[in-house]
Parts: sequence; structure tokens; C-alpha cells
Amino acid sequence: MDFKATTILAVKKDGKTIMVADGQVTLGQSIIAKTTAHKLRRIYDGKVIVGFAGAAGYAVLLCEEFEKCLNKFSGSLVRSAVEFAKNVRTMPHGSNEDVMMLVADKDTLLMLSSSGEILEPEGDVYSIGSGSNYALAAAKALMRNTNMSAKEIADEAMKIASETCVFTNSNYTYEEI
Repeated sequence: MDFKATTILAVKKDGKTIMVADGQVTLGQSIIAKTTAHKLRRIYDGKVIVGFAGAAGYAVLLCEEFEKCLNKFSGSLVRSAVEFAKNVRTMPHGSNEDVMMLVADKDTLLMLSSSGEILEPEGDVYSIGSGSNYALAAAKALMRNTNMSAKEIADEAMKIASETCVFTNSNYTYEEI
């Protein structure tokens, strides 16, 4: 089965980071398999938010691996990301699926992948998944041209993505740090 479709968006503003995820899981190109999936997790005693796009089972395994790195490096997100990237390159890809994760603590936002990439976004917004380009463009425009809060920007950007991308729905879950 080919499950896909996710939009995860993170917005940092005024000392807050909001991560929002839609709830849609799509089978192939035309069947909505679920509308209320949860794609966000809090790890490391609630101090880190993770949002994932890709094969869910493998994504959970990678979240657990990242949390091990956080424990090893006393919660340092950047140091843990580097260790995670080294480790993930030697892990067996049980699903042979690509997984992307957004990870955020109170100071830092990073994108990690199952193939070992680490990316620190330019600016204070980033998105992954099938609707990511729509959500990212909307969030950047709102950041530049409004006085909206991080939550309001995330909400409106996801609304725009869900109105544009057929793989993104409007059943959102949020985490804030």
C-alpha cells in the first residue's frame, strides 16, 4: 500500500514555535484512507516537538532514534541532529520509504530526513509534505505582511494549503513550544 499526503508547518514568532499538521492520509492518488491522523509528537519530556511526513511506522522509529540522541546530548537539538544524521545512514531502511521530520525546541527549528540530511531553514517558517509548498508560501507572505501571531499564521497558511492541495485536509493538530 502506498500511503501518502501530509502537510506539516512550523512557524516561529515572538518567542513561540507553533507546529501544525493536517490529518489526511491518502492511499494511492485517489482514496482518502483517514482524515484524523496525528502526525505531531512531543518528545524529550515535552521540550521538543516533532512532525513527520512519510511512512508512519518508520517515522515513529526515527522519532525514537532522535530522542535517544537528545538524551545522549542533554537536549542539544543541533548536536542531536548531527548524531541522528550519522546514525540514520547506517540504519536499515525497513520500509525503504523516505521520511522527513520537522523538529523544534524553544530556540531552534530543523528539518531532518531518513537519508541523513539536516536543514536549518532560512527565516522562521518551514514546511514538509505534499502540501508544503502551499503552506510555506502562505506562511512567508503572512509573516512579511501581517501582524498575526504565530498560531494565526499557521492556521491561515494551513487553511490555504488545504484549499489548494488535494492531499491536505483541514483537520489540524497543533503543538506549541
